[in-house]
Amino acid sequence: SITRHLEYTLLTRRRISNIMIALTWALSAAISLAPLFGWGETYSPEQERCQVSQEPSYTIVSTGGAFYLPLCMVLFVYWKIYKAAKSRVGGRRKNAVVPLPEAAQVKEASQEPQMVFTARHAAITFQTDGETWKEQKEKKAALMVGILIGVFVLCWIPFFTTELISPLCSCNIPPFWKSIFLWLGYSNSFFNPLIYTAFNKNYNNAFKNLFVKQ
Repeated sequence: SITRHLEYTLLTRRRISNIMIALTWALSAAISLAPLFGWGETYSPEQERCQVSQEPSYTIVSTGGAFYLPLCMVLFVYWKIYKAAKSRVGGRRKNAVVPLPEAAQVKEASQEPQMVFTARHAAITFQTDGETWKEQKEKKAALMVGILIGVFVLCWIPFFTTELISPLCSCNIPPFWKSIFLWLGYSNSFFNPLIYTAFNKNYNNAFKNLFVKQ
């Protein structure tokens, strides 16, 4: 919708969304159910407890499919969004009509916001000098997405790094640290609503309605 917004129709959105959801469920099911069909051990008779398969080949595929591949896709998509948004902002500024010197003198004298014309896509709109409200909103949204991705990586990368390294090098990581890394990953679900609330007015108002008496 950002990089090719003219081609992005309701029909395309519905079809692509359905395909993406189906692929996500298929990948998750393949990773989760593979050990039940004989890929690696799912039960340790010595320890008498169920555990995640420690088969090296399964470890590489499962951690790659569950974390590293999605992370690369998210970073690539975020880079594309950032690049497209930056290009659109630059295009709007290039299309802005520079005011005459007399208009600049009036602005200096009155200290009123300067109004310029912007021609884009065969339409003329008004725009204030400097960043528009839409540009500020796009920057805020991009910052929020960047923070969400950063927190996601910080919370989950210790767990998936240890899960990948342990079977490959036969390292014995203490259960205490494995538990810490696992719960650090789970804490990502706690931070997300806080980040949304800090950057999104709708979330902010919803939480105020829940916890603050009107």
